Amino acid sequence: MNPLPIKKQNSLFEYIPEVEWQRLEPHIEEFSLPLGKVLYEPNIKMSHVCFPSTAIVSLLYSLENGSSAEIAIVGNEGVVGISIFMGGESTSSRAVVQSAGLGYRIKSSLILDEFNKSGPVMHLLLRYTQALITQMSQTAVCNRHHSLDQQLCRWLLLSIDRLKGNELVMTQELIANMLGVRREGVTEAALKIQKAGLIKYSRGHITVLDRIGLEHRTCECYKVVKNEYERLLPHKFAI
Repeated sequence: MNPLPIKKQNSLFEYIPEVEWQRLEPHIEEFSLPLGKVLYEPNIKMSHVCFPSTAIVSLLYSLENGSSAEIAIVGNEGVVGISIFMGGESTSSRAVVQSAGLGYRIKSSLILDEFNKSGPVMHLLLRYTQALITQMSQTAVCNRHHSLDQQLCRWLLLSIDRLKGNELVMTQELIANMLGVRREGVTEAALKIQKAGLIKYSRGHITVLDRIGLEHRTCECYKVVKNEYERLLPHKFAI
């Protein structure tokens, strides 16, 4: 159990006004998100939406040949399952826990009812969805036009933004699957970044030693995504 109040566990919770929060809180359930847990599969109707707290969830698109690439990540700034309130009920992507931790879930029918009231919760979820779409769009641009070194720096920064510390438990093979590249490419890029003194990598643990250095080394894509989250959900990413 996390000692903080539920409303402090996820940034979106903090934005919900008291009247709406009183309606939702009795239905919010804490649950464990172990590494690799699948929250939803393509084209399957979701029973719950998930608000990560100390975990990070990766949204992936998988091809018929079994390869996959990450299209976005969600942590304590967001919600997994936007297709529920956007009207689709399911999606072509899948959601997998990238960094283990805790989260909170609410039945899809309840969050949809709240969304359909066209009140503060609806506007909050729409603002978050716009920020998430920006992350997805920028990920596609980054993967097409920027080096793997820059992509890895962007990915590390986005992940650290969604955790309480500066350490990730992540194998190079898993990172390669997220970025949609060969493991050897990730190994080479990680060694370059480590030699520059920006990270330390050992046995699946990545520690960010120089965040400012990572920000200087990455492409503009990280800043675009961060600025949009800060604009739409200002207190989470304000410096």
